[in-house]
Amino acid sequence: MQKQNDNSLKRKMEARHLLMISLGGVIGTGLFLSSGYTIHEAGPVGAILAYGIGAVVVYLVMLCLGELAVAMPQTGSFHVYADKFIGPGTGFTVAILYWLTWTVALGSEFTAAGLIMRTWFPHSPTWIWSLLFMIVIFTSNALSVRFFAETEFWFSSIKVIAIIAFIVIGGLAIFGIIPIKGYSHAPLFKNLYGEGLFPNGFKGVFTTMLTVNFAFSGTELIGVTAGETKDPEKNIPKAIRTTLLRLVIFFIGSIVVMAALIPWKQAGVEQSPFVLVFKSIGLPFAGDLMNFVVLTAILSAANSGLYASTRMLWSLAHEKMIPAHYAKTNKRGVPMTALLVSMVGGVLALVSSVVAASTVYLVLVSISGLAVVIVWMAIALSEINFRKQWLKSGHTVAELKFKTPWYPLLPWIAFIMSLLSCVLIVFDPTQRSALFYMIPFLIVCYAVYYGKKAWKNKNKNKKKNTDFD
Repeated sequence: MQKQNDNSLKRKMEARHLLMISLGGVIGTGLFLSSGYTIHEAGPVGAILAYGIGAVVVYLVMLCLGELAVAMPQTGSFHVYADKFIGPGTGFTVAILYWLTWTVALGSEFTAAGLIMRTWFPHSPTWIWSLLFMIVIFTSNALSVRFFAETEFWFSSIKVIAIIAFIVIGGLAIFGIIPIKGYSHAPLFKNLYGEGLFPNGFKGVFTTMLTVNFAFSGTELIGVTAGETKDPEKNIPKAIRTTLLRLVIFFIGSIVVMAALIPWKQAGVEQSPFVLVFKSIGLPFAGDLMNFVVLTAILSAANSGLYASTRMLWSLAHEKMIPAHYAKTNKRGVPMTALLVSMVGGVLALVSSVVAASTVYLVLVSISGLAVVIVWMAIALSEINFRKQWLKSGHTVAELKFKTPWYPLLPWIAFIMSLLSCVLIVFDPTQRSALFYMIPFLIVCYAVYYGKKAWKNKNKNKKKNTDFD
């Protein structure tokens, strides 16, 4: 007799998988392609400062998440924590926002991957490559959580090696150990301050902060994987500490190298700063090499994105917020219905980017851009309320296996700095529309949740009255 599907996931992820998945979710096209634009807008020192502040915000949020995830290691954890420690309406809204973030990203990533392939195969249609990568990423997620974790480990490893190589080779060029085009002597760090610390004014740092926060989104994937991680008490804190240290090295290290070797007015204007630096140093096949790395970064982000959106749907069903069949898993522990729905969501996002780019897709991108910062706020507030309830129920701080330091100051700083990221959008005309779309969307999410709850209660009362009659 065949074993029936159940709703349980399998703890198959090891520490190395967890570390690379959290890195893989963060190190994407934002670093490889958009970092030059950040330098161009904020100036060299401004960009370093913005990434530094962004890293601090993320680290504070991750410390809050660490306490929650170790005390309650559950898949799709953010919305479960928000449900328990803020309110069920907030829990539902956080899950929908996070699901939407990754689903919308899937559409743009499949398109970007197809476009990169056209640089090598110029006469082939983009959609064929996009379809091929969709099949690859779907298969990676459908086989098993272990197979997903292993593919993500290798995808992320390629990105990490490329960044380390960039920092090392760039560092040698900065000190004149290897020659670089345009300089007859060691460039050192003159480009960082040559035209003033903030050539576009300090305002550039604030507007860039928004982009930087979005670039760091993905670290919270550690919370999504909590229910499928071996020995979460040991591996989650380790992943949090090491991931943030590496992010600071990779992001800020890369920005320092770029800013030192490329005059800020040239950064991000025509091509990836990584390609620009490698070409200037005379690295053979620099363009092709970086295109391969960027393709890997895109596929890695799509792989993590499909995993995150699938687990968020599974968690919503597991918590009985959406129909239970979304929580059904097969014998390999994969929630196939949730996976298929998330994949279809990604395909619909891709279609909307072609058919309704200036309407539907613009709204989706605007909402998903802000969603991660709202998730961070929910994590910080959940931790504040969790600690209060923990102490009220007779437990002590010493019993916690992982403690957020400097409570309640640190979580409140995390919450306020995340909130400021949303508010600061008002000062940037190019991103202001995100706020105008997000507010009505949040209202709709709460209305759907409480409307559905009221309808359920009404039906329950009606049934009771009928039974009594």
